[in-house]
Amino acid sequence: QVQLVESGGGLVQSGGSLRLSCAASGRAFSYYTMGWFRQAPGKEREFVVAVNWSGDSTYYADSVKGRFTVSRDNAKNTVALQMNRLKPEDTAVYYCAAATAWGASTVLPDPRRYAFWGQGTQVTVSS
Repeated sequence: QVQLVESGGGLVQSGGSLRLSCAASGRAFSYYTMGWFRQAPGKEREFVVAVNWSGDSTYYADSVKGRFTVSRDNAKNTVALQMNRLKPEDTAVYYCAAATAWGASTVLPDPRRYAFWGQGTQVTVSS
């Protein structure tokens, strides 16, 4: 069992940056694959990025590749999402999630793989 709490959301202008953080409590955080998802109003939850237990494998959605960077600190039980060159279409509630295993790129984006979720943090990008 792991509990997740996101922070760092806010309002930013197009082209700006934000850094989201997800703090985990509970046991064995370092064993989990961590993911970030987002959900805009009226849309389905969308995969953003996943990072494996050690941080040396990542998988990004094409829509954020080259602009967003994920990192994790297992000593601090945190995972961060650095978001640069933000666009209005990045506006959404951002969620971090934990899965018990890494996987192929064809399955990592599936939210059903992630057993634990945070409550989300709002990111709004103005044009």
